[in-house]
Amino acid sequence: MVEVHTAAIVPPRGMSVGDPAAFVAAAFGGMAAPMFVMISGWGLHMSATRRAAQDRMETSDWIGWLMPRVILLTLCQLLVNVLLNVERGGRFEWHTPGVLTLLAIAALLTPLLVRLSMQVRAIMMLLMIASPLILGDAAGSDWTWFERVDSKDSFEWISRLLWNGTYPALPWLFFVLLGTLVYDLTENPDTRERQIAMGLAATTCTIVIAVMEDIPWALTEGDAVLTFFPASPAFLVVSGTFALLAHRILEGSEGNGGAPWKGDSLSFLEPLGKITLTVYVAHFAVLGVVASIMQGEPRLGLFLAFTITIIHTLVWIPLAILHQRYCPKLSLEEMLRTVSN
Repeated sequence: MVEVHTAAIVPPRGMSVGDPAAFVAAAFGGMAAPMFVMISGWGLHMSATRRAAQDRMETSDWIGWLMPRVILLTLCQLLVNVLLNVERGGRFEWHTPGVLTLLAIAALLTPLLVRLSMQVRAIMMLLMIASPLILGDAAGSDWTWFERVDSKDSFEWISRLLWNGTYPALPWLFFVLLGTLVYDLTENPDTRERQIAMGLAATTCTIVIAVMEDIPWALTEGDAVLTFFPASPAFLVVSGTFALLAHRILEGSEGNGGAPWKGDSLSFLEPLGKITLTVYVAHFAVLGVVASIMQGEPRLGLFLAFTITIIHTLVWIPLAILHQRYCPKLSLEEMLRTVSN
């Protein structure tokens, strides 16, 4: 997500949406948010399942565990909006719902989801896939970005939160539900592989449809088979498939007691995985400064924009390693653990 957000703030000069480099950047960005939400759903479901199995969780226990998460995620969303506010060349209004408020909704639903069977949650996923078709124009398919991140009153804010914002509950809870199924099927890789195969078949169908209808296969927004704003049914299926595929590849044989893919060679990424929320908020602080500097300035050349994007994306890996070595207690994740306990 760092890569796509950086590319949005420092877009190169003279590059169209049809450019191969733009397609690659959009592909990474299109996969980042689904992976982020799916893994968050997996983590919430794992924690809730273990708590429900170990203790008799009363309503007060659930509230004490979940409310700090809901409050912190909401406050972090507001902080992100302020850091990258439209008034300083950014992309958000200060009150804009986003991916962190989506995760706050997921946290609120956790006590319910942990009690539902996999079959019920699978049916709910199908409803999420169908929801863009049910919503129709209410999803804001022809809206501009700044219409999608603005709200004039409380009703519009709720609608942005639930069905026509950047990451509304409908249909983005699809990825949270997908994460819960991934956790439940941890020891059943064959079932997940069958799901991936079905998803790849569906992905192939979307490509064929794009060719036959002579329309773009994927665009951030506009007339295409896959659209991100709003998320189309085809986007949910395709991005969900590739999120599952990436998870399955990286998992290796770990689910059966073996080693993950490439063994310990990717262990240098573990510190980054421990502070994803902290990095998510912190990188917007950097981008807010960049957006303020770039406001009113011409776009950068392709090489310079590409270099800045790659450096800003990769620099968080060594920073996370240094953070875990010298100040691991200084993070939003540690704050959450402290208030939850």
